[in-house]
Amino acid sequence: MSNVQTMFQKHCIVPDIITTPPSELLNIQYSNGINVDLGKELTPTQVKDAPTVKWASKENEYYTLAMVDPDAPSRENPKFREWHHWLVGNISGGNIGKSEILSEYIGSGPPKGTGLHRYIFLLYKQAEKCDFSKVPKLPNNSGEKRGKFSISQFAQQYKLGIPVAGNFFVAQYDSYVPKLYAKLKG
Repeated sequence: MSNVQTMFQKHCIVPDIITTPPSELLNIQYSNGINVDLGKELTPTQVKDAPTVKWASKENEYYTLAMVDPDAPSRENPKFREWHHWLVGNISGGNIGKSEILSEYIGSGPPKGTGLHRYIFLLYKQAEKCDFSKVPKLPNNSGEKRGKFSISQFAQQYKLGIPVAGNFFVAQYDSYVPKLYAKLKG
């Protein structure tokens, strides 16, 4: 079992979100040089902007990338599980610039007093280019239609199989969160 698989099980990502953990590590770095590292605690301030994501891929392959929070609004009461922060489909050859942005990136924003939330990145290899025309395109200035999402159901609907790579961090409230909430209220 790989370290990725072990950590996904240790942090209950399996079975809370997915049934089979990815075997490969997804390399994720934020513009401030901070890397996501299998459960390392980061702050909402550190992850407010979309990261760079890298993995081994070929030019003629397509991928879907998701970032979800299964602990919304809290781990004890996850009534909005999963709140999706980012959803990108038809990523060509590992280049997110050559993709279909389904939900623009929103950084972590755990409510005050709710403790640590898990923020999970999952990468799926598509069998072919997918038709995502029925998926609502969500901007990064609204939280509408992001809660009660299921990456497992989405993967099943679009025949994505199991995730091939993943990574995650944990975060709790910091002084940036009220700014994020103000942005989401428009």
